Order: sequence, then C-alpha cells, then structure tokens
Amino acid sequence: MEPIRILLVGNGGREHALAWKLSQSPLVESIIAVPGNGGTSTCPKVTNNTTVKGDDYPGLVALAQKHNINLVVPGPEAPLVDGIEGYFHAAGIRCFGPSKLAARMEGSKTFSKDFMKRHNIPTAAYENFSNYEDARKYLDSIDHNVVIKASGLAAGKGVIIPTTKEEAHAALKEIMLDKEFGSAGDEVVIEEFLEGDELSILTFSDGYTIRSLPPAQDHKRIFDGDQGPNTGGMGCYAPTNIATKELLAEVERTILQPTIDGMRNEAFPFAGTLFTGLMITKNGPKVLEYNVRFGDPETQTLLPLMESDLAKVMIACTDHYLSAVSVDVKPGASVTVVVAAGGYPGSYAKGTHMDVQTPPEGSNTNIFHAGTTIKDGQLQTSGGRVIAAQATAENLEQAVKKAYSGIEYIKFDKMFYRRDIAHRAFKPTAATREALTYASAGVSIEAGNEFVTRIKKAVASTRRPGADAEIGGFGGEVDLEQAGYDGGPIMVGAIDGVGTKLAIAQAMEKHDTVGIDLVAMNVNDLVVQGAEPLMFLDYYGCSKLTQKNATAFVEGVAAGCRDANCALVGGETAEMPGMYQGDDYDAAGAAIGTMYKEYRLPQMSSMVEGDVLLGLASNGVHSNGFSLVRRIIAREGVSYTDPAPWDQSTSAGLSLLTPTRIYVRSLLKVTNKKLIKGLSHITGGGLTENIPRMLPEHLAAEVDVAAWTLPPVFKWLKQAGNVSASEMGRTFNTGIGMVAVVSKENVHQVIAELEAAGEKVYNIGRLVPRPGEGCVLKNLQSWE
Repeated sequence: MEPIRILLVGNGGREHALAWKLSQSPLVESIIAVPGNGGTSTCPKVTNNTTVKGDDYPGLVALAQKHNINLVVPGPEAPLVDGIEGYFHAAGIRCFGPSKLAARMEGSKTFSKDFMKRHNIPTAAYENFSNYEDARKYLDSIDHNVVIKASGLAAGKGVIIPTTKEEAHAALKEIMLDKEFGSAGDEVVIEEFLEGDELSILTFSDGYTIRSLPPAQDHKRIFDGDQGPNTGGMGCYAPTNIATKELLAEVERTILQPTIDGMRNEAFPFAGTLFTGLMITKNGPKVLEYNVRFGDPETQTLLPLMESDLAKVMIACTDHYLSAVSVDVKPGASVTVVVAAGGYPGSYAKGTHMDVQTPPEGSNTNIFHAGTTIKDGQLQTSGGRVIAAQATAENLEQAVKKAYSGIEYIKFDKMFYRRDIAHRAFKPTAATREALTYASAGVSIEAGNEFVTRIKKAVASTRRPGADAEIGGFGGEVDLEQAGYDGGPIMVGAIDGVGTKLAIAQAMEKHDTVGIDLVAMNVNDLVVQGAEPLMFLDYYGCSKLTQKNATAFVEGVAAGCRDANCALVGGETAEMPGMYQGDDYDAAGAAIGTMYKEYRLPQMSSMVEGDVLLGLASNGVHSNGFSLVRRIIAREGVSYTDPAPWDQSTSAGLSLLTPTRIYVRSLLKVTNKKLIKGLSHITGGGLTENIPRMLPEHLAAEVDVAAWTLPPVFKWLKQAGNVSASEMGRTFNTGIGMVAVVSKENVHQVIAELEAAGEKVYNIGRLVPRPGEGCVLKNLQSWE
C-alpha cells in the first residue's frame, strides 16, 4: 500500500484524538488538519492549515490535490451533511465518511425516524411536525412524557427533555417559534420518553460488514448527578457494565446490521463510522438517534483502547473490504473528563490563557484539545468544551482516578468539569445503597411528636384566663381581652431556631443569611395564625464572642425583621466557655404579633371537602432538614466550596445558605381580606407532618406532588441520598414553603393577589374526607 497522506477536517477534541491515533500508523506519511487546534499542532506528522475554510469544499479539494492527499477524514457532522464526500469522490480521492444521501440519517431526525419505522428497527414512538400549532395540539393530546428534538443539526444541543407539560410547551415554542437552534428547528420530532440506561456504539462499516468498538456511556448534562442543561458531552467511559455479550449480540442483530443493510438496499450505502445512541429499556434496546461520524467525547475515550491500525481500517471501509480486517481492542477501561469554560453551555469567555503540561510518557494518560488555539505563540481557549483528560487502566475505577489526576496538567481561569464521570457504573442499586432518612441523620420526627404528647399535661397546668396553654400549633396565643385587657387583641408568640444549617454557615464563614432564617422561621409561624408580627427578640450563645460573626448574624436578623415589618427590640448574647467548640454558636429567636378574633387562623369549622390547597414556592431547602442534607453532602464527598452539583453558578454552601422565604407581607394582604381558611408553614416534617396541623380531624389534604416541579437541589438530594419519595415529603419542603386552604370561589382572587405580591403559586390539591392520614401525597412516582 502506498503511503497514506491524510486531510483531516475539523478542530475539536474528536479531531485531536483522530490525529493522535492516525499519526501512530506506520502507513501514514503526513496529516494536514484544517483548521486543527492547539493539540493537533503538536501531534507527530500533523500540520495545521488555516488557508482554507472547513466548509470551502472546492478549496479543500484543491488543497488535497496540491499535497497529493489520498484519504480525507471529515470529523464533524456538518461537512458530511453538506455532501463533502461527493466533492472528493468526483476528484477520485478517498473520503472516510458517508455520502450526502446517507448523511441524512443524522441531518434529519425526521428522515431517520421514518427509516427506522420502514425497517422495523426498535425506537421510541414519535410524530414529526413542521407546523407549530399542530405540534402544540399534539402535546395537549398525549399524557406520556416526551423528548422534543429539533430535526436538523444543532451541534448536539437540539434535544430537550421536559419534565412537565408546561416545560414541553415552553421547549416547543423555544425551538419552533423563538428559533433557539435556528433552521434546525423548522421541523421537530416529538417522541416518547424512554427510560433506562443510555449506550453509545461506534461502528465501522463499508456498506456491508460492521465492526464495532466497545460500548461507551456519555455524560450530556453540565452538572454532577446528570443535572442542568444538555451539552456536547462532559465526559465518557468505556466499556459499560450493562453491555453484556448477549445484549451486544442483540443490538447487532436487531439494530446495527439491519441499519446498514437498509441503507444499502435503499441505494445510499454507508461507508464510515456510524454512531448509534441507544436506550436499554425494560423491553430491550431501542435507538435514540444516529450520528454519521465519530462521537465526541466517545472518540477520545475509545481510540486509546483500539489496538488495530485506524488508518488501515479506514481504507478498508472506503475500499469496501472491511470483512478482511479485524478491529482489535485491548482489555481494560478508558475514561475521559472534559474541561469546559466557565458558563458553558451558556455564554463563556474566549481567548483565556492556558497552561497545559504533557503527562509523563507511559502513564497511559492523554490530554486531548478541543476548543483551543495558538495565538502569538500562546495557547488560548477558543470554545466552550476546551480540553479533556483521558486515561486507560486495568479497570474502570483506576481509569477514573487517573483521568482526574490528568486534570492537574490543565490550568486556566474559570475552568469547570464534572466530578462524577462514570458515576452510573459505580452507582449501587437501591438494595445495596443505604437509603438515607431524617432518622438516620439523627433526627426523629416520631420522638418529637411523642415529646409533645408527654409534656402536654405539664403545659396544661399553666392555664390562665386568655391562654388555654395548648401546644402543637405553629404559635402560642393569649387573648388579652379575656386576660383582663379590655378591647385588647389576641397576642401570638412563636419561638424557633435555625438548626444545623448553622454548621454550613460556619463552614462558609457566612452568617448573615442564617440571621434572616431565624426571623423567617418565627414570623412565618405567626402569619399562619393570621397574626401580624410586631417585634422580635434573639438569643446568641457561644463559647467566645467573635465580633465579626456575631455582627453579621445580627445584621441578618435585622434584614429579616425589615422584610417582615417587625421591630428587633432586644436580645441576649451569652458567652459560655466550654459549652461550644471554637467559633461554634447557637441561636434562637422569638417573634410576637397580634390579631383580632375575626382574622384568627385556621378556621377549621369553615373548611369543607373540596376546598383548594394552594402552594407558595420556597426559595430552596429553607431552614429545615439540614441534618439529612449535611449527611448526604458528606457521603457524596462534596465540599461546601465546590460548585453545587445542582447549580454550577454558585457553590454548594452558598446555595444551601439561601435564606428561608418570608411570606408575611404577601399573606397579610389576603388574610386581612378573610380570603384564607388556613395556612401551614412547611418546615421540619415537610408536607406530611405540617399540613394536618391546620386541618380539622375529619378532613385530610390530598396533595398532587406532580403539580409543581421538584427543584434541582431536591432532585439531587433525593438521588444522591437514595431518599425515598415519601421520606422527601416528610422531611423537606420540596419546593413548597407555605400551603393555604382556600374556598373554590376565592381561588382565582387569592392566586392573583399573591402573584401580584411576588409569590409563585401552585394549585396543589384539595381537602378530602380523612381516610386515616392527615396528608396524602399523590403521584410520588413523579419524583423518582
């Protein structure tokens, strides 16, 4: 065979990996990368060329002829969909990649779905739409979850997986009307959402024979725990533990070979690399999508495992004798961790200086460049997914460790990467992974309830005129008129603390927001009884007073009081050496308010079956459940200063320190108009324990938890802690910080007034005859 001279088109991580692997072939004489990147520029046998644009196909043909190129390797999908293969075919130059007709399998999701239907290739149920109104009506007509795909090319980002009907409609509008993905969204595919594990398989083909590399698993979401928006891929590992020999044989028999045969039989034979995205469902493997080129970051992951000569395999595909060539893979595992620019997949900086070192020879660790360029002799960032560390090892666990060690060779400002690549391979099953609960974190709701029962007799013995000395509500009351103060209102008091959220404040050295929490926990307990908070007192206990910490805390208390429109009238600061360790402290507070009898809540006697439950959105975890939160954070090895796995825009600690929402001003607008029958502040004990506290014994709350979207922080806590849905409902607020009972006729007015006051309001259920439990949570499976 004559020496191979290659023209490689593209500038991503995939192209660097291809150049790296092709340069190892003794058959390859030279490689020209157009335009290439900072990584290809240092590969042996490789020269970057920027004199011709990657989409100037006649110019690329002329460049190839000038340098006696005899193999063209297009990396990205766009040139293939444009028909680059045809330009070189006409010039008599081999092109490793499919024809324009065959590239429709990626260029049009509508075409590929129809192809699968014609050839009985298992895939999700679907419908295609080019008219927005038709698509909108179809969404309204179905009750299963969907995936919405822009039919055309969208750089790997044109797939949206909504979790609610509202999100689905928003996604449809974003794609078809707002043109988020340009003309790629002129047509959409709405398909059934499939559940299971995803696999990616890269298959070499000459139009007849197939040779596949090991199955890989990509990580599309930007944040740990597979949270946040989709990206081009944040990491990958191979092989996967779910891909048994039997499963792979089934995939070849029912999907891969029928696909290649079907394309040939429809007169557009496929020569190149077919990327097949699969979902392994309970009913077997099904195709999610086809790509007609190497995947990214799958290529960076799989080529280091490939022992065969890549150039030889490519020639066998283009010259249609792949059956004579084997594709051999060495044992072991490979992992790739992508490093992105801060802000990706949103807006991000370019031109950031980089310092990248080369891993030691023989370490089986590689650095693959993607969005990098060399300008004025300096390596700089030029894209969102900037660079990646890849490593191979005897087993997956070792490969993961080595890949993350490879990150140490990469340095640039605001670099970001996921810390859980391959987590699904190590994820214990529900049977082996401890399911964390509030009790396992050291807090027993039952013990608290039992304690209240046991002290009721002692509390009742303090009864006096105006105060019935009952406990178990949200606050305590004294009727001043019955106590002898003529014309006096009812005085209401509440006392509470912040809980173990203080430990996070200590870790982050941020104490103002927990001061707000202290006020919120108390004044919210007052307003649920119809009272207006008037004054607040705080208590701060410590071993040794640290001025900075204490001042910040009290300033937070003052901010909370201003929000609640109550006065901070006094407090106690106690130094108790030996009672606390170091800078540790504890805090408590008491709020006092007043109301007149006609505004007193809850109005249990007026509650009836069918009354509506309205939920007011929370700001986050609020000041409850933090013993369990901290247990989960610790078990997952997340530092409070790390980017939050559920929100890359902030740290885990700062996100968790978001203060409890104060509902006083907005709720008083409707309680003072007698539009509310009852209110429940959702704190420790969650929905399950708190809502019944405002209800009569004959009625229960039926809450549809699918009526709102579980916020990302709670999704992560549930998944990371393997917390059951029912445990979530009795521990956290799960996105609802306050629940109101409203008559049907007042629902619209209450929602309008609360929304005008800045609240996000959901219709979450109704009152029903009590079957036993005081709160019944429906559709808990929506949290799974």
